[in-house]
Amino acid sequence: MNIQLAKPIDKYFDISNGIDSAQVKECFTSNATVYDEGGTYQDLASIEFWLQETRKKYQFSAKPISVDTKEQLVIVVAEVSGKFPGSPIKLNYTFVLSGEKIQSLEIA
Repeated sequence: MNIQLAKPIDKYFDISNGIDSAQVKECFTSNATVYDEGGTYQDLASIEFWLQETRKKYQFSAKPISVDTKEQLVIVVAEVSGKFPGSPIKLNYTFVLSGEKIQSLEIA
């Protein structure tokens, strides 16, 4: 299925799938927040560190399979595969955009 994602969300999936994680500044606001696995990561340096560590730990790839917009939320369901029990799984990526960048991301 070919789905249309907002530019910063599309860039996020490119980065999370292995493009240089230092490029997070291109898709997140300077005061963005990421919520994942019970952790909260605020600011670009923390988000870049989180992404590097998550990639190292799980060696994952995420393929968006659907997108839905509810008010200011953009919810992307992605099939995520990697080195973790139960792979592949479907996860919800809930984005809040601010202009042309991601203000927050929650992965559940």
